[in-house]
Amino acid sequence: MTCKEAESLVMDYIRHDMDLQTMEEFLEHIDGCENCQEELEIYYTVEAGIRQLDADTDTDRYNIKGDMEADIMASRQHIYNMRFLSILRYAANTLIVMSVTVMLLLQIRIWWQTGIF
Repeated sequence: MTCKEAESLVMDYIRHDMDLQTMEEFLEHIDGCENCQEELEIYYTVEAGIRQLDADTDTDRYNIKGDMEADIMASRQHIYNMRFLSILRYAANTLIVMSVTVMLLLQIRIWWQTGIF
């Protein structure tokens, strides 16, 4: 992913309007690009400030950088969880297909022994 692509996705990331593959590529780029990290931090600060003003909360106790880092960690955890579920789904589907195949072979054997085939 290029810096230009990453910069165009900053607001989508902040608003959680991004698919998993794009989010993973975006986070990988952010990890390696200091300029894009700064861009994300600036946009995140502005967006958080606007949300804070709309909610009329106390500004002294708000840790925007910490919240951004927590959001990034949560995004990484979400990507990990979805990968794990995908692998689990693949394994379950494989076991189901194998089970159905074994059951079918056993049923054919029974039919063969009873003379249906």
